[in-house]
Amino acid sequence: MDIVFKCPSCHQQLEVEAAAAGQTIGCPACGKPILIPQPDAGNIKVGIAAHTSAASKEEKHFSVPVSEKPVELLIKKSLPTLEAAAAKDGTRKMRVKTVRHSDCKEVGHDNFDAAVTRILNEIGDENIVSITPLNYSYVELGSQKILADFGVMIIYRG
Repeated sequence: MDIVFKCPSCHQQLEVEAAAAGQTIGCPACGKPILIPQPDAGNIKVGIAAHTSAASKEEKHFSVPVSEKPVELLIKKSLPTLEAAAAKDGTRKMRVKTVRHSDCKEVGHDNFDAAVTRILNEIGDENIVSITPLNYSYVELGSQKILADFGVMIIYRG
């Protein structure tokens, strides 16, 4: 049998064997001396402490939230690449690839022609539907100037 009681100073619930009744111990929580009370009907606990602890007696009610709205995805999966989608379903859908001149510049080198040629070779002549030149302007964030640039839009089956 165990005796269950509370520290009079910090109100920490304590549990000791009944044989320790009448002894003085230091509270494990606050360190103040405590006289272990004599067992009576209100503070005697019978059985295994783990099964009869205060936590096991606590009744918990859980509820699942219900909503009329559709469920919102918390993790959004990225769309597959065009090449992966074409390979997966086996159909050759219309695709668009845009190449901007500003994306093909390296320090001292203009690789726009080489980049467009490489992409056209990957697509293949038989798959190209159209190649459209593009002219556009944008504001450069660093200098706040309006800059003009160009590129191509390639429409192909893939």
